[in-house]
Amino acid sequence: MEFSPSNQIVQRCIQGMAMEEKGLLEEARRMFLQAWDQASENLEKFISAYYLSRHQQAAHDTLHWLKTAVAFAVHIDRECVESAFPVLYSEMATCYAHLGLLEEAKKYRELSASGPDTPSDTGPFYHGTKADLQIGDQLVAGGLSNFKADFTMNHIYFTASAKGAGLAAALAKGDQPERVYIVEPTGAFENDPNLTNHKFPGNLTRSYRSREPLTIIGELTDWDRQTPGELQALRARFANQQGEIIN
Repeated sequence: MEFSPSNQIVQRCIQGMAMEEKGLLEEARRMFLQAWDQASENLEKFISAYYLSRHQQAAHDTLHWLKTAVAFAVHIDRECVESAFPVLYSEMATCYAHLGLLEEAKKYRELSASGPDTPSDTGPFYHGTKADLQIGDQLVAGGLSNFKADFTMNHIYFTASAKGAGLAAALAKGDQPERVYIVEPTGAFENDPNLTNHKFPGNLTRSYRSREPLTIIGELTDWDRQTPGELQALRARFANQQGEIIN
């Protein structure tokens, strides 16, 4: 199962996060519990268990839900959840410390710190845009942000999710047709810090960025597109977002 913001369980968790932001913590907890009860896939169970861990009063209850999240995460595609494990292990270490289990706390702090410094994702990778490009062209950093006016980006962004690239194409500026190109990084790349550990643990969207060019090696002509209603809701959410872009 690929992470998708239109997934019903993910949508419930997004609603729960919106309640958290408004200080409606009990309502948020009930929403996450409802997501957990209705979840059927490993990824759905992982996400809802993680958010339930944040709404426990006692350290041993928080630890229970974190362990539950890990138990489902290990059955999910490694590239999707690998970046989430340091977050989970760090929070587990805090729970063990609160419980006075110092050896376990040390073990999980070390596990958290042992995560890879760079993504190991091998793709395939995609870039969504409205630009008319050709195979062999290179995408480079220095373009304007789709989400902040007159803001020059120091990186070029891409993803291993075809649907995510399609969403980027739909949200891109311009009136040209949406295009999703298959791309190949020419240098090192990193998890997109604007998404990684923001809202969801790790980099579930498999979104990356690089200062080095991306070479177009093909084009995707069919992908799972968002409905007009989903796009309208996403545009409204981006328009209301506060905070700085990590550039």
